[in-house]
Amino acid sequence: MYHHGNTNELFVPAYSTSNSVEPRKLLFPPKYIKPRQVWVENLDTIDERKLGLIELHPEVFAASPRIDIIHQNVRWQKLYGYVSYAHTKIRSEVRGGGKKPFPQKGLGRSRHGSIRSPLWRGGGVIHGPRSPTSHFYMLPFYTRVLGLVSTLSVKLAQDDLHVVNNLELPLDDPKFIEELVKSRNWGPSVLFVDISDIMPCNITAATDTIKHLNLMPVYGLNVYSMLKHETLVLTTQAAGLIEEKLLTHLHRNNSYEVTSKFRVNQV
Repeated sequence: MYHHGNTNELFVPAYSTSNSVEPRKLLFPPKYIKPRQVWVENLDTIDERKLGLIELHPEVFAASPRIDIIHQNVRWQKLYGYVSYAHTKIRSEVRGGGKKPFPQKGLGRSRHGSIRSPLWRGGGVIHGPRSPTSHFYMLPFYTRVLGLVSTLSVKLAQDDLHVVNNLELPLDDPKFIEELVKSRNWGPSVLFVDISDIMPCNITAATDTIKHLNLMPVYGLNVYSMLKHETLVLTTQAAGLIEEKLLTHLHRNNSYEVTSKFRVNQV
């Protein structure tokens, strides 16, 4: 602490004079690109305090963003669970039409065997939608991987990605977390990501009634959720795990298993 102005007042610096964050050893160290340095922040006070610097791998958090791949991921996430219930009846399902409307010959009219033929008004519909229609399809594996890499890189480049030491809050009051988000200009919506789906009690209770502040484990992180929220907040452990998983897939030499054709019954 430092004396600032009046000797009775204590001034707490916004950043730590010594790096209290343990340095990380990057997996697959980059040869030609420098790692990205990010401040580690705290959540135990409303005012921001920088605890130290950590390095993030540039292949995951500083890649050249592919907007087309991000769009493919968003479209896939919107469609793979969508089921269309639009339904039209074919000629055998329309009520009536069992009797031949008029004789085959003798009247000079065209030949018809049923008034529910698709040629008739009120008849069946050919090539119409039939329900339920699933729009499920599987996006290629590395398109999904590159979608996560591109979205993380965009978030970091736009200063919408923040790293915190943990998600521990001193209070379970929703007003505390709302005031914290407002004071740090994190935008209207925030996604907190931790290494496990069992979150600390205080932040779970504080965000339970706030729809625009959401919690998510690392295994559920996806492109659509990151784009839906203005700010992405990762814990140091979550950032390390995300980095490890994506780098493993980017550098693996046995990608046949994950790039083979998708089977519905595969494990």
